[in-house]
Amino acid sequence: MFDSLSERLSVTIKNLRGQARLTEENIGDALREVRLALLEADVALPVVRDFTKAVRERALGHDVLQSLTPGQALIKVVHDELVRTMGATDEGLALNVKPPAVILVAGLQGSGKTTTVGKLARWLKERTGKKVMVVSCDIYRPAAIDQLQTVARQVGADFHPSDSSQRPVDIAQGALVQARTQFKDVLIVDTAGRLHVDADMMSEVQQLHAALSPAETLFVVDSMTGQDAALSAQAFNDALPLTGVVLTKVDGDARGGAALSVRHITGKPIKFIGTGEKTGALEAFHPERIASRILGMGDVLTLVEDAQRNVDKNQAERLARKLQAGKSFNFEDLRAQLEQMRSMGGVAGLLDKLPGMGMPQNFKAQHGERDVTRMIAIIDSMTRKERRAPDLIKGSRKRRIAAGSGTQIQDVNRLLKQQTQMRKMMKKFSKGGMQKMMRGMKGRLPPGMPF
Repeated sequence: MFDSLSERLSVTIKNLRGQARLTEENIGDALREVRLALLEADVALPVVRDFTKAVRERALGHDVLQSLTPGQALIKVVHDELVRTMGATDEGLALNVKPPAVILVAGLQGSGKTTTVGKLARWLKERTGKKVMVVSCDIYRPAAIDQLQTVARQVGADFHPSDSSQRPVDIAQGALVQARTQFKDVLIVDTAGRLHVDADMMSEVQQLHAALSPAETLFVVDSMTGQDAALSAQAFNDALPLTGVVLTKVDGDARGGAALSVRHITGKPIKFIGTGEKTGALEAFHPERIASRILGMGDVLTLVEDAQRNVDKNQAERLARKLQAGKSFNFEDLRAQLEQMRSMGGVAGLLDKLPGMGMPQNFKAQHGERDVTRMIAIIDSMTRKERRAPDLIKGSRKRRIAAGSGTQIQDVNRLLKQQTQMRKMMKKFSKGGMQKMMRGMKGRLPPGMPF
């Protein structure tokens, strides 16, 4: 997400770094590039106008003009305006009501609404420890109810059964009674989608809203539709009081226009973003962190949170003890590390959150993921003995492994070389090399680091 916008902004700011001072002229040149970058990202025109106007006014202020580092000064201004445009504060779910708190989820057909209900149920269970029930009021789309039942089973949420012969309001009220009886904390109600915002859809959702008095009313929208996402959210908000928006499919959206337009046009906060197809691919929306990603400054906080949730601590401790005992880092260890990387969003997800990576557009999404998949396939084609003793892999074994994994011998050779390099690095770290390296970096690390 934001790949094209990040590239354009980074080039614009890099050009300013060669300037001795910020002037009205070079700020004007930079803002023309910023305006083009935003328009190419499919940001709504009113948002572009207000954004560039605000940046210009602040950039021409005394503090920025007198700055010894004009590029950094402008980065700060652009960062602050990005945060303001997307919402100055993090807005979580307001579930401090008498349980069960009802979350009403609506959206256009094909926006990923039902999948989002499942992701949200998992997020609430894992992050907040809530007991969650889900129910489908979509009596029109074939297999919609069955789809939600399958998703609920995957995420471990309770499912309230419904039938296409029932009225949506009756389904929702029955689910509310059951959720209350079973002492559930949250009831998530999935509503019917339409191909466009129409009167029938609004009438039905309004009836559900009146019957349930939900604590949260979330509009799920496909971020790949760009500024149309914000416009459809606005049309929905005109008929029903939204409390927030969920942007889906942001992993496939290189532009990011929806994220920059929704808050400005609707006045409603983005509360979550869907970052992939898996049920765990849902992130709370933090405007400041997203602004940092756009400007290539990374998102280390989210990366640390991902690591805390997804990294198998027992496995990491076993590897540490193994290395300290003088044993070698083998292909079984490497495969485990690759799977850990996948659980944290893969190469693309990691690089997106690391500051200053400067990867070309599409590299992260294509090259990195392809390499990880190929490496795992090669390791899976090895015997257990080969995985544990890589030095055994010579000519005929290489040919067999390449044929079994659908790769070339050159790919096997490359992986063997990488494993050898990692083994040497791990050996150095096990002898205190990591501590020495970190001590050498002291003063360049964030405060509070233990080295």
